Amino acid sequence: MCKGAKSAAEAGGLARALLRSSAAPAVPQYVRAPGWMEEDGGWHRGGVQVDGDTLLRPRVTDGVPLPRCHPAPPSCSGTVPRGGPGAMAAEMVLSHRPGVPRNEVLSEAELEELAQRKPPSKTSVRGCLRKARCSASAAKSLLFRFLPILRWLPRYPVKDWLLGDIASGFSVGIMHLPQGLAYALLAGLPPVTGLYSSFYPVFLYFFFGTSRHNSVGPFAVISVMIGSVTESLLPSENFLVSVDGSNTTIVDEKARDAARVDLVATITILSGLFQVALGLLQFGFVVTYLSDPLVRGYTTAASVHVLVSQLKNVFGVSLGEYSGPLSLFKTFIEICKKLPQTNVGTLVTSIIAMVAIFIVKELNHKFSSKLPMPIPIELITIIISTGISYGVNLKSKFGISVVGDIPSGLKPPMLPTTTYFGQVVGNAFAIAIVGYAICISLGKIFALKHGYKVDSNQELIALGLCNFLGGFFQCFAISCSMSRSLVQEGTGGNSQVAGVISSLVILVTILKIGELFRDLPKAILSAIIIVNLKGMFKQFTDFCTLWRSNRVDLMIWIVTFVATLLLNLDIGLGASVAFALLTVIFRTQLPHYSLLGRVPDTEVYKDVAEYQKAQEVPGVKIFRSSSTLYFANVEMYAEALKKKSGINVDRLIEKKKKALKKLKKQQKKAEKEKAKREKDMEAECNGPGVAVIELSGENSLPAEPTLRSLGLPQPDFHAVILDFSSLNFVDTVSIKIVKNIFRDFREIEVDVFVASCPASVLAQLERGNFFSSTITKQCFFPSVHDAVLHISGEQHTAPVRTCPRCPHHRCGEGQPSRPLPSSQSPQAHLSTKL
Repeated sequence: MCKGAKSAAEAGGLARALLRSSAAPAVPQYVRAPGWMEEDGGWHRGGVQVDGDTLLRPRVTDGVPLPRCHPAPPSCSGTVPRGGPGAMAAEMVLSHRPGVPRNEVLSEAELEELAQRKPPSKTSVRGCLRKARCSASAAKSLLFRFLPILRWLPRYPVKDWLLGDIASGFSVGIMHLPQGLAYALLAGLPPVTGLYSSFYPVFLYFFFGTSRHNSVGPFAVISVMIGSVTESLLPSENFLVSVDGSNTTIVDEKARDAARVDLVATITILSGLFQVALGLLQFGFVVTYLSDPLVRGYTTAASVHVLVSQLKNVFGVSLGEYSGPLSLFKTFIEICKKLPQTNVGTLVTSIIAMVAIFIVKELNHKFSSKLPMPIPIELITIIISTGISYGVNLKSKFGISVVGDIPSGLKPPMLPTTTYFGQVVGNAFAIAIVGYAICISLGKIFALKHGYKVDSNQELIALGLCNFLGGFFQCFAISCSMSRSLVQEGTGGNSQVAGVISSLVILVTILKIGELFRDLPKAILSAIIIVNLKGMFKQFTDFCTLWRSNRVDLMIWIVTFVATLLLNLDIGLGASVAFALLTVIFRTQLPHYSLLGRVPDTEVYKDVAEYQKAQEVPGVKIFRSSSTLYFANVEMYAEALKKKSGINVDRLIEKKKKALKKLKKQQKKAEKEKAKREKDMEAECNGPGVAVIELSGENSLPAEPTLRSLGLPQPDFHAVILDFSSLNFVDTVSIKIVKNIFRDFREIEVDVFVASCPASVLAQLERGNFFSSTITKQCFFPSVHDAVLHISGEQHTAPVRTCPRCPHHRCGEGQPSRPLPSSQSPQAHLSTKL
């Protein structure tokens, strides 16, 4: 006998004394073991390794189970003699050595009791009213929130920022002038409305905006969206008048422009109302439904609409006005048909202006670090072309269309026409969302670059107030321009003081200078618009980038682009958002399902299909989905689990039901035969004093049929762990299906456990009546590793079952063996028939 076994035998008496004097059962302790285990009173190598340890069955001594523990391996070669309670006692003594950590696995129920989980907080009406109670501090906070100027203007660093803001304001104001005139033309409105839209909203944003670098005002995409509405609801054909009573008809431009201004003011006011309402309701997150690929695809398609709409001014031809789906292609086809009617003077003017503007803009970009401010080529072009047009009289000599009269001064506010509300409510909502999406995306870019925060809800309110109040003063809906914002930042702008300066530049133009631009050729404005589309056309490079990075985002980009081209801007936006949301739904419906295995020497579990070193725990299937569970994907989750388990669960359950049905028939047949046999014996033994002695054990309770007893194949695993770490909510349908998963695997003698279930999901399961007497929190564990330790320990400490199976409970585990009552033990009973 080796020294290790001898010392173990000597410690046996002490251990037995400790066990007999202990009132409570010992807590299981774990000690690392390289592979030795004791079974049936003897030592041998084997057992299931969990976390590098070997788990053993407890041995029952004198009716008292010894606690589960890992043996210390024998210190020498050979075997420890059988029948050694001293060996087990030595294990106990060793397991209680100081410095050995106690690995205690806690279920979710035990963890809640230990950590004292807080009950869910209940919100009452009184509590809400108490929070909403007005006070001086609450009123001050609310005022500072809705008027950010009160927060930053008193701390404005005049010495550091003022000169830069003044220079930036003049630079942006010079850009506002040509772009305002051009984008008003794009919206189908008189040019002066573009100047109004460059003044009122910019001045209002100074008080309510939170971005220091955004330059709000007319924007090409918003202008073309407004133009599509004006052309569809108020086409020029509705304003034809005859000339001197003849058959010749011309368009009454004054009446048309007045009607369109009224219509656009209504759209702008509605858009502002939508934006303010969404901001007050804290719905600034609504823009998150417009993903970046969707916005970029939409603006790229909108730039194509802008380009095609300006070709008539470039070639100097008159076109019909089309609206609705395929209107872009109808316009382009008509332009191609009328190319022979091109006005050469208009075309030459456009080409010269586009070339000059493009070259100077490139020089501005190349030498931006050396120039104190960008060369205002757009303003220079407008001034030069206006002078040439006035001096040469281009309109009468060459038939070049000009802007016409620009009234000076500001107009009084006017009320919107409510009869248009029902016709334009959908367009107004689309304009509100697109305008806000562009504005907040640019604002966040500059805020991240310069280290300040932009309040998304306040930006929504600020933009809404700019549109709502501006609509009363003949403004059209505005957004944020990338080109102007970059100039405002690059020329030293640090706050919206630059915006106020630019609005004052426009105000001077409206009051005194605007009327001087009546001879400005429309071809110059179209040239300015087309050259400014260069940045949006660069977004075509997204195709290659998204092809390499994310094909789903590429699909969103392509569908958005094509839908916007085919269905026009309003319907195309709705179709694009619907498609983007469908991709999210499809991706949650078709998540990645995986079986997990343990990475050696860690507590990390990874997909066995992706990691070579990850090994499945013997007898345990760990299943994880990359998506949450809800009504659209939970059935596929259950099917994937059964498929990944490697057995046909439904088929096995069906076979078991058939076998049980057959067994019941056999039992009934046996009972009938027994009754008949007893009856025949009674008839044969009719004489008095005859005693019949019958030995029978049939009165004992029959064990529940198992798959083995029914002759059915058994699964090669005994437990399933569902990793719920990816779940963030469950609904009633998913709760029902998960309960069915527990039931189905219980039918094939497989226990189901849940790991890493978030507290919010656990609360939803409680409210959904998920837990019952068969499914308790004892089968929920904080982590996958805890569940594996519990399952492995339970598997190797449970005796052979002889009673009906209880879910998630090893019947008789840790209980002493007891003799059967005499009424249930096989006894010889005497039947005497007289």
